[in-house]
Amino acid sequence: MEDMVGFDSLFGGIYKGRRVLVTGHTGFKGSWLVRWLDLMGAEVYAYALPPATTPNHISLIKVRMQEKTGDLRDGDTLKAFVRDVRPDIVFHLAAQALVRPSYQDPVETFSTNIMGTLHVFEACRATDSVRAIVNVTSDKCYENKEWIWGYRENDRMGGYDPYSASKGMAELLTASYRNSFFNTAHYGTAHHVLLASGRAGNVIGGGDWATDRLIPDVVKAAHTGRSVHIRSPQATRPWQHVLEPLSGYLHLGWKLLEGQAAFAEGWNFGPGMDSNISVRHIVERAADIWDAITPDFSDNPANLHEANLLMLDCSKAHKRLHWRPVWDMDTTLRKTINWYKDYYQKGVIRTDNDIADYVRDARKVKPEWAR
Repeated sequence: MEDMVGFDSLFGGIYKGRRVLVTGHTGFKGSWLVRWLDLMGAEVYAYALPPATTPNHISLIKVRMQEKTGDLRDGDTLKAFVRDVRPDIVFHLAAQALVRPSYQDPVETFSTNIMGTLHVFEACRATDSVRAIVNVTSDKCYENKEWIWGYRENDRMGGYDPYSASKGMAELLTASYRNSFFNTAHYGTAHHVLLASGRAGNVIGGGDWATDRLIPDVVKAAHTGRSVHIRSPQATRPWQHVLEPLSGYLHLGWKLLEGQAAFAEGWNFGPGMDSNISVRHIVERAADIWDAITPDFSDNPANLHEANLLMLDCSKAHKRLHWRPVWDMDTTLRKTINWYKDYYQKGVIRTDNDIADYVRDARKVKPEWAR
């Protein structure tokens, strides 16, 4: 499959033979990222806590990598690992990534997402092989005013709940390190590191079993023959397949590894406007694909606060990176729900097939990374 698809040439062939470190590879997005990097011929290194769920995606796929189990808040262990593996680039995805658990344990959320990120930056500062860092945060880093247009990269950071606030603070930390230690004005003289951040919308796809996420809750209920309560059916989100923002992060890493300092900034990687739809609409369309999905849209007044309206403006990535989404909402949902159907009903893991299909479809759309 690898030869047929031509993974080696993606992103200008920059990742073949590169030493790439991914934090958070046991999580949903991180597991897809390490597999894609592996398919492109990268030397993959990974650092994370053990998988938080059973089943979990990373245990179901095969990835050639050297991994270490560890907590980001243990700065000394992380620094020693980074020094040992000497990566060229670091993709930082490890985080406490859920809104509702952040209410239950705000200390863990803030310490992981802020101090953990700080330790990643310090480990990179102490390792002279590192040339690029992509810090993955969230669309929830913005101060949400519930307005009808998308947030741009220069909009104010904020956050109502602890998770969202921690991501806004992680962006401020990124900006501080870029100004203080990885300033682009001194790139190539005082230092040799370019630091950027990526912000994505609500990501879906196969292999996610986290608690309090819409699609995992829906498919787990379908598998066991239960209905599933839908918390905020009218809330709208910028839904996208997990491979969409990953292509953005990898594209951004490509530019940083080439030494293009103009790209060491914050970037939005979101779907088109047609994919910014309500939770109710997503669930109803998912039920059309798998008839075992039975949603319950009854109100629950005890719900904790979550943003109702949230969109990203990705004009900057479209114009400057020549990046664009590949799959529309129908394809995204079909690929996602069919991944779970095949897993539960046939024991088949479709991850490699989905990556290959995504690359083939990207070559039709012709974003810069797939040419």
